[in-house]
Amino acid sequence: MAFQDDAEKPKSKRMFINQVDAYHGKNLAKFLSRCVVGASLEEPEEEDDARSTSSSIIALPKEGCYEIVGTVKDAETTKPEFVKEVINFENKDQLYEQLVECDVIVYDITQDPDQIDEAVWAVSEIHSDLDKIEKPKMFILISSVMTWAKSKSLDPDDPEIPFTEDDYRRRKPHPNFKEHISAEKTVIKMGKTNKANLVTYVVATALTYGAEESFFHYLFKSAWHNAPQLLCFGDGQNVIPTIHIKDLAGVIQNIADSRPKVRYLIAKDDSNNTLFEIVKAVSSSLGTGKVKSITKEEALLNKDIEQADFDMLLVNLRMDAVNVKENMRISWVSESGMVDNIMQTIKEYKDSRKLQPLRICVLGPPASGKTTVIQQLCEFYKLHHIKIKDVIDQAIDDLKAQARRADTEEEGEDEDDNKAQEAQELLDQIQEEMAGNNNKLTDSKVLQFYKEKLHSMPCQNQGFVLDGFPKLKDHVENEEDGLFNATDAEEAEEADKEGNYDKKLMPEFMFCLEATDEFLRNRVMNLPESVVHGTHNTETELNRRLKTYRDNNDEENTVLTYFDEREIDIVKLDVTKDDSKMMKDTVDKMKKVIGGARNYGPTPEELEEMRRQEEEARLKKETEERQERERKEAEESNLRKQRQEEWTSRLNEVKREEYELLEAQSIPLRNYLMKHVMPTLTQGLIDCCKTRPDDPLDYLAEYLFQNNPQVD
Repeated sequence: MAFQDDAEKPKSKRMFINQVDAYHGKNLAKFLSRCVVGASLEEPEEEDDARSTSSSIIALPKEGCYEIVGTVKDAETTKPEFVKEVINFENKDQLYEQLVECDVIVYDITQDPDQIDEAVWAVSEIHSDLDKIEKPKMFILISSVMTWAKSKSLDPDDPEIPFTEDDYRRRKPHPNFKEHISAEKTVIKMGKTNKANLVTYVVATALTYGAEESFFHYLFKSAWHNAPQLLCFGDGQNVIPTIHIKDLAGVIQNIADSRPKVRYLIAKDDSNNTLFEIVKAVSSSLGTGKVKSITKEEALLNKDIEQADFDMLLVNLRMDAVNVKENMRISWVSESGMVDNIMQTIKEYKDSRKLQPLRICVLGPPASGKTTVIQQLCEFYKLHHIKIKDVIDQAIDDLKAQARRADTEEEGEDEDDNKAQEAQELLDQIQEEMAGNNNKLTDSKVLQFYKEKLHSMPCQNQGFVLDGFPKLKDHVENEEDGLFNATDAEEAEEADKEGNYDKKLMPEFMFCLEATDEFLRNRVMNLPESVVHGTHNTETELNRRLKTYRDNNDEENTVLTYFDEREIDIVKLDVTKDDSKMMKDTVDKMKKVIGGARNYGPTPEELEEMRRQEEEARLKKETEERQERERKEAEESNLRKQRQEEWTSRLNEVKREEYELLEAQSIPLRNYLMKHVMPTLTQGLIDCCKTRPDDPLDYLAEYLFQNNPQVD
């Protein structure tokens, strides 16, 4: 019985994929590591982890799946979870030892031209050692449809007839992809000698999309960053063959499982979208909806586009992947193409790159510092600061611009004329309502403008921070106009599941700044008159606003109750304890709660500015340290000089005192000598001079002895 169970267990295979940290290698490895060997030969299940469209969840490999080993482009890359082993090698012999242990070898040469030589070397070495290799090998080369880029039309009278795999001998490459077609020919040739031990395949893949994006990344990034318009190269009417990266992985899975007879395959979805259609779809679903056509020469100046990507985006090919569609079992992620599945593709892009919007709301009494902390949060997290005055002004300006468009365009489209007419009618309605409401907008209009702002692409892409709004419970609890209510049927259905609110608008992080009225009055009183003048922070206005805030936010009646009932955490911060400059301590507490940013990080220009500021700060610090060091050295030098002068002065004083002491002590002796010794000595010297003895010293001594007064 145990033997039967072992026999029924799927047997895994070892698969090599080059550069498992690159776009193609990573996504292929992630997909195939969850594919059971031979699964594509069976009827697909309704729910299959291997074909999940969610790129944010990595399912654990099942038993009998492909075991992925591979190389990495960046040696410092951490081994991915879906890769069993990363091959680090110093020479090709070490790499070859690992390759011969694999059942399936997949080489992608579409993204890194340096991999072409390595792929050709690998298949050639395996081919030359077939007699020594025990296990059969499968070699799959993933090449590019750019090897077809200059192929002549099958029928000059009907250029829309697509190329198929049967036409691969007629293909003509783009000038920059001649090495690719040479590698294709070599791989096909190596597979003809000993088909039992080495079978080779070439997969000409269309431009891949999905997950974090590659060839089309510049479009998604520009749209996400709210570029006024996306750029389309040339007239944009060229047809670009495309395929989702997971569908390409499905093609590789089918080849590895089934060993098809056809050795050259095209991997492509069913679409024939033009470049303009793709750019327009991305712009409409992720950006402003506007597209600008530029010349090819201008496009080459774009720093985000490499030459190889530029060539691919200008390709014009109609192709049909006949063998893939007719002979393979693929659970398509995007069979109808990128344009038809743009919303799903955008979701994958955001999930893969973790570009989720941050939605924050900061409430609190007047003068509590809401705007001060929000400005710093917006700068750090690259968010949009939503202030009530800005929202209203922008909404009215947009309405006026739409209304003016009807007056300036003599003959416009009906749709544009209708929008202009609706804008003018809404403006008239607003003016009428303001006239009867003390020149103020009604709450319903304010909430309408807020919803439009929060639903805008910039707020939905990066996120936003609400500054002191909503103010009242009515702003959120109104069944018809509630700020966070769903606006259409689909959102309403989703809102019911999420707790009766639109999750695209509801803040994730709620902060409430707290302070006493006395503290707030003192804070405003200490502000310069130039800052307070012309604002709502005059003494009278501040007292009125504080009273209004306290009336609207007592224990039983507060907008915070709405968020509390929906289990959204409210972080209360006491700003009276924050005496840091620009409320930095409060901002740091908020950052700790929010966590890391969810964006691309600083732009190259911002990084350069940061480096410049760091360099200036470093030079300033070094200058200050040098000046401080020189100051200390000067102080020490002056101190040494002062101590030297003091020591010299004291030494001279000691010498003077010693001299005076000696002088004082010598007076008695001198007096004694002058009285008792010098007269006798003087007379002895005189006598010695007169007598001139042979020994003057002996004569003088004898004289002094004989004439010593004390002896007498």
